[in-house]
Amino acid sequence: MGDLGRGFGHLMAGQRWVARHGRWFGFGLLPGLVALVLYAGALIGLGYGADDLVSWATPFADGWGSPWLGLFRGFLTALVFCLGLFLAVITFTAVTLLIGEPFYESLSEQVDRTEGGEVPESGLSLGRELWISARDSLRLLARVALYGILLFALGFVPVIGQTVVPVIGFCVSGFFLSMELTGVALQRRRMELPERLALLRSHRAMALGFGVPLVLAFLVPLVAVFLMPGAVAGATLMVRELTGADDAEPETPAETGDHRPPAPGGHPQAPGTYAQAPGGYAQAPGGYPQAPGGHPQVPGGHPQPHGGFGPAPAPYRDPRQG
Repeated sequence: MGDLGRGFGHLMAGQRWVARHGRWFGFGLLPGLVALVLYAGALIGLGYGADDLVSWATPFADGWGSPWLGLFRGFLTALVFCLGLFLAVITFTAVTLLIGEPFYESLSEQVDRTEGGEVPESGLSLGRELWISARDSLRLLARVALYGILLFALGFVPVIGQTVVPVIGFCVSGFFLSMELTGVALQRRRMELPERLALLRSHRAMALGFGVPLVLAFLVPLVAVFLMPGAVAGATLMVRELTGADDAEPETPAETGDHRPPAPGGHPQAPGTYAQAPGGYAQAPGGYPQAPGGHPQVPGGHPQPHGGFGPAPAPYRDPRQG
């Protein structure tokens, strides 16, 4: 339950992040709005053309009498439209991420930047990134289709098909939705699809806690568009935890090993507490440079004799010079 809660927490943290950064929220809405217009147009076209498609696909029923012909083709028309709606739901995220690859990559980088630490970059060209994103999305959709066919067949099993199978279906959809969304941040970290699958499988509960609530929310029309920016931000935050980016700390002065500041004039500080004077001699307590033998040097320039008895002798003066 802890991992489930952390996954849901990342989802909420992502929504809060885009709420605090309104410019990035609007920036992240653009791909979803473009995808929404495309899908709306496709569904409207399907609604107008589904009956013609069914009539073309069932020529054997042309001679059927009323009401069987209308009931049969009406049922198939509704089935075709529902199938198109189902495909729209399961592919919307993949298509939106593909359309918004540059947008969501910039959004993910900004999340990494504001959270601190390293900001990974894939180093790939835009065309290469789009190709990898499209290829990985098709692979994931193929897996989703296989699970969908299996779950559809199990749906005809009495009791289990109406109780357990829908729950499993939501879990499968939530896991692969987490795969799609974390792919933005993981692709920047140069992680291939098999590695990403292994990473999320090792943290399956966290992936479900993140993805299943999104699947349920995406069932409400238009909600997916407004949740996508926060979902990408939350997926980046989850990736930071899974890859250990949140554990990295900047280097502190304590790790450098030497705390002594340089002496005035750019001379390095000698061991102890006295700065090093020009010429390589350490500075004695009185501020006078220390001579090679370790005896402090007095202002007249003569080193103090061994033992330190009295001041140094005065310099010789010729009496004939007055």
